[in-house]
Amino acid sequence: MAYISVSKPYQWTPRLFPNIPRTTSNPSTTFNLLRFFTSSDDSISSVDPGPVASDPQPENPNPRNGDATVTQRIPRGKHRNPEKIEDIICRMMETRAWTTRLQNSIRALVPVFDNSLVWNVLHGAKNSEHALQFFRWVERAGLVQHNRDTHLKMIEILGRASKLNHARCILFDMPKKGVEWDEDLFVLLIESYGKAGIVQESVKIFQKMKELGVKRSVESYDALFKVILRRGRYMMAKRYFNAMLNEGIAPTRHTYNLMIWGFFLSLRLETAKRFYEEMKSRGISPDVVTYNTMINGYNRFKMMEEAEKLFTEMKGRNIAPTVISYTTMVKGYVSVGRVDDGLRLLDEMKSYGIKPNAVTYTTLLPGLCDAEKMCEARSMLKEMVEKHIAPKDNSIFMKLLTCQCKSGDLDAASDVLKAMIRLSIPTEAGHYGVLIENFCKAEVYDRAIHLLDKLMEKEIILRPQGSLEIEPSAYNPMIQYLCNHGLTGKAETFFRQLMKKGVLDSVAFNNLLCGHSREGNPESAFEILKIMGRRGVSRDAESYKLLIKSYLNRGEPADAKTALDSMIEAGYLPDSSLFRSVMESLFEDGRVQTASRVMKSMVEKGVKENMDLVAKVLEALLLRGHVEEALGRIDLFMHNGCSPDFDSLLSVLCEKGKTIAALKLLDFALERDCTVDFSSYEKVLDALLSAGKTLNAYSILCKIMEKGGSTDWSSCEDLIRSLNQEGNTKQADILSRMIKGGEKSHEINWEKKNSKAYGHCMSHDALACRIEPKVAESQQFVGIILSMANFALSFRVSQAICGIVRNTAEPLFAEYIGKFKIKSVEFKSLSLGNTPTSIHGIKLLETKENELVFEAAVRWAGNPNITLVLKLFSLRITLLLVDIQIFAASRMVLKPLVPAFPCFVSRVVSLEKAFGSCRYLLAEYEEEGLVSVRTVTLFSFN
Repeated sequence: MAYISVSKPYQWTPRLFPNIPRTTSNPSTTFNLLRFFTSSDDSISSVDPGPVASDPQPENPNPRNGDATVTQRIPRGKHRNPEKIEDIICRMMETRAWTTRLQNSIRALVPVFDNSLVWNVLHGAKNSEHALQFFRWVERAGLVQHNRDTHLKMIEILGRASKLNHARCILFDMPKKGVEWDEDLFVLLIESYGKAGIVQESVKIFQKMKELGVKRSVESYDALFKVILRRGRYMMAKRYFNAMLNEGIAPTRHTYNLMIWGFFLSLRLETAKRFYEEMKSRGISPDVVTYNTMINGYNRFKMMEEAEKLFTEMKGRNIAPTVISYTTMVKGYVSVGRVDDGLRLLDEMKSYGIKPNAVTYTTLLPGLCDAEKMCEARSMLKEMVEKHIAPKDNSIFMKLLTCQCKSGDLDAASDVLKAMIRLSIPTEAGHYGVLIENFCKAEVYDRAIHLLDKLMEKEIILRPQGSLEIEPSAYNPMIQYLCNHGLTGKAETFFRQLMKKGVLDSVAFNNLLCGHSREGNPESAFEILKIMGRRGVSRDAESYKLLIKSYLNRGEPADAKTALDSMIEAGYLPDSSLFRSVMESLFEDGRVQTASRVMKSMVEKGVKENMDLVAKVLEALLLRGHVEEALGRIDLFMHNGCSPDFDSLLSVLCEKGKTIAALKLLDFALERDCTVDFSSYEKVLDALLSAGKTLNAYSILCKIMEKGGSTDWSSCEDLIRSLNQEGNTKQADILSRMIKGGEKSHEINWEKKNSKAYGHCMSHDALACRIEPKVAESQQFVGIILSMANFALSFRVSQAICGIVRNTAEPLFAEYIGKFKIKSVEFKSLSLGNTPTSIHGIKLLETKENELVFEAAVRWAGNPNITLVLKLFSLRITLLLVDIQIFAASRMVLKPLVPAFPCFVSRVVSLEKAFGSCRYLLAEYEEEGLVSVRTVTLFSFN
């Protein structure tokens, strides 16, 4: 293989290369070998070969410090030409950092430098930075003194790399090195600034030439015209053209061609025509470039008649049109929609032996597509492939693909993609997308899948240089088909490649979600769902329904519930059948509390169906001890206009022996005045009495009677007997009197009688007072004391006491919140009940003062409803007060006595002694249920 290098001739100087193998038998052979390492074509016969041939250097098998060596092996077949020195230096600079060690290696390789070698190294350098470093190093090291050619080459390299400041400095430093300026150096710098778009600097350099005494010719003006006209500054070009004429510089054909080109570029038609006529008036005949420029200018204005006249004139003057001429005419015909004339010109140029180039085909193909001449376009593309002519503009293939698909010829569209591959044109995702989309529209899904496999295998979507992305209209039908036919895994792999390019298409996401759900892969579907949530992609209700059903079919109701919650959070309302399916699956799986949460969501969303299943869930909650949760659900139902069947629930609880749950449920129903059958009352009372829970039976019976319930319970006497046997004689006595009803009727009548006088009426839970006179001196005095006691206790004492307790306790509770991991402490209910106070005796004391002193022995064993809720860690602890007893002896002093009612002026009451005890029920809760229940004595005092 031959190595070609642009070299400059120069006078050869002898160099020594110790690593080059030499032969001593034939001196001319030695010099012929050395000649391969020089850049000279001159004869070397005058050089004395004596020292080189007579003093050969031994080969060094271990070169020092990276010295470049040229190793020679025994070639097979044809001998290979040795590498040139400039190529070795360029390769060393390319592969190694510019250091002193590299400089020493170059010095060891080339002991003597000359300008021709430097020029060749600069020409072969692949990096402008390497070239600049070498240029400065050889000068500073004193290895060579640069001449005009090396300066020109360096300026050319720097201008091409847009390092114009370095190029400017090198140009202006030339006189300091003894190198004179010439016009070519400045022209090169002007053109470099123009290519970089810095027109002002080009103009300054041009003006600087006159200041520096550099002669300006038509070449300098032509370079300036090209720069300023490319930027559309036609007025400036006209001024400098007139200045050129004033300086006596005659314009050439090239000058007029530039001016005409620039004026057409700035859409100055009349000015361009005037310069064309002026050119001919000066006796400068137009050439093929002039005609091509004029024809192209007329094409810009769609003046094809004038362009045809010029084309005919050119042929009439025996100026042979070139491929550019024909291509320009074809372009004009295509621009005005005369594609047939363009095809005619194509046949004409072929008949004259002019071969169309890539620009010709690229110009004509879009016109064929626009004119819907797809058969001609297909034939032309086939011709390009056979000649292996790749178009300059690759966008033509996208237009060909689109138009062929639009015409319905999918085979021709496939040939376009094959042509791109044969012409080594990089295919992009957009090209495949057009074919896939149209294959899907034609329901040729096997060919679409085949293309998709290639697209995924080659990872064309992920190519960073790709500019044509696949459209949603292409990948969505493909993904939908794959998901509907059991190929969701492949669809997801394809879409994940799209996601890496930033595609977040909700339709594709939902198709994948549905596909995984249909195929029984809810885990993959839920993973897609989480990705959609993280990236803010909207999800549709149908996808959620399929995912939930997929989980249910797999027997995973807990995951189905999670998907249901996600559906609700996304703003969709599941229908009643979906709620029922999830609730039934959870209930059958034994997840009663989770089913209860689904039930809660259903009711909150206003879905009131499935009440039969609701009753089952409530029943299961109560039977499992989740009483508070069940009551909360019932309360929610009642607020939403739904009421459960209390009688059925109470009956089941009593049959199953869940007396406490039945008690709480009945208490809940009584507090909210719910409709409960009398038989249910009796069932609960019988169950409590059978379980030995007499106090609970006594408490609920009092509430039933207070609400106007029946008092003819057949087991009342058994309850009274049990209370007496357990030592609860006070409750037994109270219950006996409540059943009789006489005293209670008397008290109520008395309260109604005095309600207007004292402004208050006793409520059902206020303290009533009964005096049992054991120590009294006269029946008349006992009557007076009875009236006074009823008056004192007829107000809403219970409510006042509860308010004082609440106001006193809440600040104390607040001090403990945050300490000991306590989150909150609050009263759930606070009432002293409806059991009246009993005055067991009154003792009168005689004094010599004008006063009346007596002591009353008060006993009270009430049925309070005081519940305290403590939240500790994640636990919810409930304290329920079940028994409270107070025994007190109070002294009342009435003085002074007066003859008018109420017979005293003031009163003083003091507490002589008191004793009380309180027991409460401690219930510790976790998240899922009741753990333990025990009774504890809260306090007692004397």
